[in-house]
Formats: sequence, structure tokens, C-alpha cells
Amino acid sequence: MKLRLPFIKSRPLVSVVRLQGTIGTSGRMTLSDQALASVLEKAFRRGKPDAVALEINSPGGSPVQSSLIGRRIRDLAEETKVPVIAFVEDVAASGGYWLAASADEIWADESSILGSIGVISSGFGAHVFLSRQGIERRVYTAGKSKSILDPFRPENEDDVARLTALLGDVHEHFITHVKNRRGDRLDTSADLFTGEIWLARRAAELGLIDGIGHLKATLRERFGDKVKLRRYGLRRPFLTRFGAYAFNEAVTGIEERAAFARFGL
Repeated sequence: MKLRLPFIKSRPLVSVVRLQGTIGTSGRMTLSDQALASVLEKAFRRGKPDAVALEINSPGGSPVQSSLIGRRIRDLAEETKVPVIAFVEDVAASGGYWLAASADEIWADESSILGSIGVISSGFGAHVFLSRQGIERRVYTAGKSKSILDPFRPENEDDVARLTALLGDVHEHFITHVKNRRGDRLDTSADLFTGEIWLARRAAELGLIDGIGHLKATLRERFGDKVKLRRYGLRRPFLTRFGAYAFNEAVTGIEERAAFARFGL
């Protein structure tokens, strides 16, 4: 039990939440709303912190999970009246920037990569290969759109139009989130929502971040040299080292590595 004396001023406390990796639901160390729920609750409520710092290094992932995590961060910040400060490491792109924009301030290293405010859907087409191998694809559905974008059939223009419309709606959601969070700090003369990426100094000029700054130095400048940092984050379960757990984590790791590689990392 911690003894609190009214005449002794306690050290400032900042909760630091590490958000490292891709965003989705495919692995135990992947960032998802369900996995982060208890982590964020503790960070905002335990010990009455003066601020919550988000330590972000993410190339993005699921727009739904990005939105859910961002909404949880904002809800907790408003309920507890605790300010949120994001610090970007290598990259905060796509969903990673969605998380960063959920903070009240965003700081980054000079070489950090930010942006990619867009939505992507990728796949493949194997119908030519099947045809050459003499393989016939047979699909039966109830509902004309049930087999939309089947990779083993030739691409259908109507299917592409439907998918493009869906991606456009998600993109608008992303744009609205960024505009609501960054407000008049954004450079309205620039087209910020093409999916382009920038290094930190250019991102600061565009209003996508607040400036160049690193976690410890910025927090000490803000809260004093005696500021206490209490860290939170996802923990890898012991069993993930063995069997199917290890295999699944290895596959997830390959996918994550590929996601970071898109930004030269």
C-alpha cells in the first residue's frame, strides 16, 4: 500500500503505452481493440497519471481495428480528463497514423515516416493459371454478389466498382477522423489524403504532427526531470514459443515484416 501524505508533492506520472506492429486480429501480438482494452484501461486509470504517452511504431492494418482503438483512446481520455501525447518511432502510416491522430499532440523523430492516409485492398488473379492447367472452377451461390472478386475467375467490372465504392467510404471515414482531430493545424492548401507519405519535418509543415520531439526529453521538458514513466503494452504469452503457437506467430511476423518493408524499413 502506497502512503500518501497531503503535504508532500508526489512526482508527476505519465503512462507510456507501446503500440508496436501491424493492426488487426491475426496474431497475439497484433494490435487489436480487444487485446489493448485492458492495457489502455490501466494506463489511463492506474495511479491518476498526468498524461498518457503513446509510443507508436506501426505501418497500419485493419481500418476497423484502427477506428476501434482510436475511439477507445478518445473515450478514456475524455472520461479521465487525461491528455494524450503520441510519439512516433520509425513509422505511423495508414492505421498507424489513425492511432497517432487519436492523441492530442503528435511528435516524431526527424526520420520518422508518417501519412499514407488512404485505403488499400489487394489480391491476386489465378484464372489464367487454372485455365492453362485444365482446371475448371465451379462456384454456386444464392445471391448474385456472393462470389464478388473471386480470384479464380476473371475480374468483373461491377465487382470492382462495388469494392471501389466501399474503399471510398472507408477513406472518407479516415479523412473525417484526421480533420476532426488535427483541426485548423492542417494545411488546407495541400492535398493530404492521397495516400502519400512524408518525413517528420514535412509532416510538421503540413500540420499532420506538432513537431520534432522524443519521448523522454519531451516529457521531462513538460513535466520536469522527476517525471515517472510507467510502461504498458502487450505481453507475449509463454506458450507462443511452442508448437502451433510458434508457427502462427512466425507467419504473423512475416506478414508484419512485409508491411514495414513497404516503407523501406
